[in-house]
Amino acid sequence: MGKRQVTRLGFFFLRLAESSSSESCSMRLIACCLLASLTAGAATAQQRPVLTDADYSRAVHQLGPWTAPLVDHAVRSAHWIDARRFWYVDTDHGVPTILLVDAVKRTKKAAFETTALLASLNAAGLKAQDASKLTISDFVPDLAKNSAVLSVGGKRYACAMAQPYACKESAAPSAGQIAGYLAQQGPADAVLSPDGKRAAFVRDWNLWVRDMATGAERQLTTDGVKDFGYATDNAGWKHSDQAIVIWSPDSKKLATFQQDQRAVADFSITTTQVGHSKVDTWKYPFVGDKEIIQIQRVIVDVDAGQVIRLKMPAEPHRSSLCDDVVCGEGPQDMQWAKDGKTLAFVSTSRDHKVETVRIADAASGAVRDVFTETVPTWFDSGYNDEGINWRYLSERGEILWWSQRDDWGHYYLYSAATGKLVRQVTQGQWNVDHPVYIDERSGKMLVAGVGREPGNDPYYRSIYAIDLKGGAPKLLTPEKQDHIAIPSSDGRYFVDIYSTPQEPQTAVLRRADGSVVQQLAKGDATRLRAAGWQAPESIAVQCSDGKTLCHGLLFKPAGLDPQRKYPVIDYVYPGPFMGTIPSRQFAAAQGDAGALAQLGFAVVEIDALGTPRRSKAFQDYYYRDMGKQAVPDQKSGIQDLAKRYAWLDLDRVGIWGHSGGGNATATAMFLYPDFFKVGIAESGNHDNRNYEDDFYEKYLGLLESDGKKTNYDLQANQDIAKNLKGKLLLAHGMLDDNVPVSSTLLVVDALQKANKDFDLILFPRAHHGYGDQSMYMMRRRWDYFVEHLMGATPPKEFKIGRPGN
Repeated sequence: MGKRQVTRLGFFFLRLAESSSSESCSMRLIACCLLASLTAGAATAQQRPVLTDADYSRAVHQLGPWTAPLVDHAVRSAHWIDARRFWYVDTDHGVPTILLVDAVKRTKKAAFETTALLASLNAAGLKAQDASKLTISDFVPDLAKNSAVLSVGGKRYACAMAQPYACKESAAPSAGQIAGYLAQQGPADAVLSPDGKRAAFVRDWNLWVRDMATGAERQLTTDGVKDFGYATDNAGWKHSDQAIVIWSPDSKKLATFQQDQRAVADFSITTTQVGHSKVDTWKYPFVGDKEIIQIQRVIVDVDAGQVIRLKMPAEPHRSSLCDDVVCGEGPQDMQWAKDGKTLAFVSTSRDHKVETVRIADAASGAVRDVFTETVPTWFDSGYNDEGINWRYLSERGEILWWSQRDDWGHYYLYSAATGKLVRQVTQGQWNVDHPVYIDERSGKMLVAGVGREPGNDPYYRSIYAIDLKGGAPKLLTPEKQDHIAIPSSDGRYFVDIYSTPQEPQTAVLRRADGSVVQQLAKGDATRLRAAGWQAPESIAVQCSDGKTLCHGLLFKPAGLDPQRKYPVIDYVYPGPFMGTIPSRQFAAAQGDAGALAQLGFAVVEIDALGTPRRSKAFQDYYYRDMGKQAVPDQKSGIQDLAKRYAWLDLDRVGIWGHSGGGNATATAMFLYPDFFKVGIAESGNHDNRNYEDDFYEKYLGLLESDGKKTNYDLQANQDIAKNLKGKLLLAHGMLDDNVPVSSTLLVVDALQKANKDFDLILFPRAHHGYGDQSMYMMRRRWDYFVEHLMGATPPKEFKIGRPGN
C-alpha cells in the first residue's frame, strides 16, 4: 500500500470515529496508528544518513597512492652487486636515496645526493618536478669507474657517482637492464642468456636467438608451425609472446618444448566499438575437454643450431606447482646441472596426483626416471607466490625434494643416480616455506619457514639455518615478525627485512649465523598515523569445523564508538593456491579496506580452511567439495568475532571479492542468504567447467559424470542462484581472457529465470582486471555498500582520482 493510500485510509477511519459514538475509541486508534506509521516512515526517510564528497575524499586518502608516501625509511628490498656489496633505496618524506653498503667493511653511504642528482637528470631530459616524484626502478653501478646506470621514468641514464654527476640518457646495453634494452632494441619478450651475450625469442612459431652486441638474429628451429610452435607461452588463461626457455649455466643450450595445441578448442573475445568488432582467438582448453595442450620436451644446442628431442612421449601442459608450465621467477620444473650436461625436470599428470622426477642427457636426449610421488588429493612443490621449492643438486648428485607427505611441507633428499630416499631433511609440525640459499658442497642451507615458533602468527616467516645431513633447524631471526631474507651470492650474509601488518619494515644486515652486522633502516609511520591511518588488528577466529583457528585482519571503523553498531564487510579470496591476505608484511594500504573502514564499515579478512601455509589437511579441507571453498569459515569467523566486539552488526554483513573471490561472494550470498545481505562479485569463475582445464582439474579432480550428474555440479553457482535474498552486484570485463565473461552470464541467466532482482556492471574494454575503470568500480563498490548495507545515501558520482589529479 502506498503512502497516499495509507493517508486516505487513515483520515477515513478518523472521520468515521468522529461520527460514531460506540466505536470512536477503536476507530480513532486505528486512524492514529496508520498516520503514525506514515509519519515514522517519513521521519526515517528524512533521517537516512547522507555521505558527502568530503566523506569519500577522506576515504580516498586511505588508499595506497596517498598513504604509501607517508611512511618513511621502510625498505622493501635490497640488491646485491657482488658477494660483499649491495644497494637499497631509503625514502624520507618521499625523497629517495640510494644507499651503498659494504658488508665486509661495514660501511654505508649514499650513492648520490638526491637533489643534485635530480638536477642532473632534469638537465638530461627527465623533467621531474621535485625529488619526491623521483622513482628509481633500477641501479647498476660500475664501482671501478665510479659510475652507474639508473632506470628512471622508463628511461636509462648514465651518471658519474661524483657531483655534478653529468647524467646522460643511455642506450648502452647492460645485463642488469635487459627488459628496457630489449624493449628498444629487439623483442620485448626475449630471454637473456646468463652471460648476457644472447637472447632467445619466438618468431612465427619458431625459436630464434639474437646477438646482443651486433644485433644479428639467427633462427634455431625451422619446423614450428601454427599451434605447434617452440617455446610458446599459452596456458589458456595466460597467453603471450614470451619465450619459455631455460638457459644452461654456460649459455650454450636451451631447455624448452614444442607445444602442441592443434587439436585444442578455440576461445574468442570480441571488442565493442563502432563498426565491425575485432575478434581475438586463441587455444583455451576447458575442464573436461578431451584434447588439452601437450608439450614435447626438447633441448636446443644454440651454437650448433641443433634440436635434441627428449626420448619420451608428449605429456600434459602441467607444472608441479601452478596452472602453467612456468611459475614466476627463479627455478622452474626444468633445472640444469651446473656443467650443462644433464637436465632434471618434473612430469606432472593431468590431475596433479602423480609427479615423476626425470633426468635427461643433454647430448643424446636419453631420459631416465629418478623417482615418483603419488598423492591422494593434489601435489604442490611449494607455494605459488614463492615458486617451486625442489632443487637439482647436480654437484652432489642429489635431488632436494619438497613434499607435504607427512601433512607438512618439508625437504627430502634423494639420490639422483638411484632415486632412493637418502633422508628426510626437515620435520615437525611446521612448513619450510621456501629456500633462501643452498651451499651444495657444504650442505648448509638458509630457508624461510612458517608455523614453527610458539606464540608467533603461523603465517609469519622466520629464517632458519639447516643442514642437508639433518638435525634441528637453527632460528636466525628471533623477532616475532614476518621476515624476508635476501642472501649474498656466497651465502655469507643476508639482508633481513621484517615487519607486521601494524609495524613498518626494519632492515638489518646479518651474517649467515644470524648475528647482526649493522642496522640499515627502521620504518617510521608517524606521518601516516598523523593522517588518520589505523593499523588493522590481527585476529584468530573459529573456523567452521569448530576446532581450528582461522587467522586474518580486522579493520575497525574510523572513530569507533563501542556503543554503536557497525555494518561488516568481508573481503574474501578462497584459495586453494593462495589465501585472502597475500602477505603479512606491512603495507600502508591493503586494497581499499582502510578506505571502507574510514567510511564507517568494519572490514574483515580471513584466511580460511582450504588455503595454504598451514597443514596439508587444512589446505585439502574442501577437496571434492569446492563449491563451499572457504565460505563457511567466513560466516563462522565473523560470528566468533562478534562475540568479542558487540559493535559488529550481524544483521548487516556484506561480502565482496574478485575472481576466485567473486566466485566465493556469490556462493556466500546463495548458501547463506540470511547472513550475507549484500554482495559484490567481480569477475567470478562461477562455474569452473567454463574455466581453463589445469586449475580445477587439480583442485577438484578430473570431470566425472554418470550421465545425470557430475562431480562439478556442487561448485556451479548458477545452480543455487535461486536462493538469493539480499542485494547482489555482479561485475565482469567483456574482454576477460582469464575468466570468460560467460561464467558471470551463467549466473545472470539463472537469476533472471528465478525472477530475482540483481545488479550488473559490464566493462566493454576491460580484461580480468578493470584497467582504467578500476577506480570507477571501486567507487561503485563503495556506493553499493553505503546504500544497501549502511543504509545511507552516497554522494552523486564521486570521482576517485590519483594524487595530483
